[in-house]
Amino acid sequence: MSFSEKDVERVAELIRNASYLVVFTGAGISTESGLPDYRGPEGVWTLRDKGLKPKLPTKPWDQIEPNAGHYALVELYNMGLLKYLISQNVDNLHIKSGIPQEILAELHGNHTLMKCLSCDVRFSKEEIEWNDLLFGNGYRTQKPLPNQPACPQCSGRIISSVVNFGDPMPEREIAESSKQSQKCDVMMVVGSSLSVSPANQFPLIAKGRGAKIIIINMGETQLEEIADIRIYAKSGDFLSKVLEKIKINR
Repeated sequence: MSFSEKDVERVAELIRNASYLVVFTGAGISTESGLPDYRGPEGVWTLRDKGLKPKLPTKPWDQIEPNAGHYALVELYNMGLLKYLISQNVDNLHIKSGIPQEILAELHGNHTLMKCLSCDVRFSKEEIEWNDLLFGNGYRTQKPLPNQPACPQCSGRIISSVVNFGDPMPEREIAESSKQSQKCDVMMVVGSSLSVSPANQFPLIAKGRGAKIIIINMGETQLEEIADIRIYAKSGDFLSKVLEKIKINR
């Protein structure tokens, strides 16, 4: 679907005039990097529910690179416009693109990061010498293996930070996302069908506190009615144009 110059101008103006912009991203922001989404027409869960084989990434995970949509958000942060980013993605592309971890809540974890089950500190696999071939993915439901790394800070059990079905949501990220959603005056949703709870509650929280809601997604979402501006477009294409417009009129 295409978008108009007026669409670009409206979103650019709302972002430029925002006093506290929070962005919420889903798998749709990463499709232009070669990763499949989950709830779209060709999404992983959509195809699986139909009994069809899900699409695989076009490259190995460690070779997937951020796209124009990710980098547009980094530029908005560098310009002082983006204050916080809430993401449902585990693909590490926001951090890889340059978003600081201190302004990022990864609600479903990050496939490159492990965490301590006791003190909740995050570590890269390299930092703690976690070897997938020896110790597996380290998911919460997997039985600990002999000699697997322990937390260097408290000796607690190390697990993957990825939140799988049935796992509890990360308390720290949920609390911070709720706080940021109450604080923002503009929330921009990018690439999410807004069908997964409790993550989809944050745009509702923002709306309830009077924030303007921008939704950019190729497919329909579960919260169409809360959008002040609704754009059907690829996020990389659209956000690049928005960024250009903001720079011209700053």
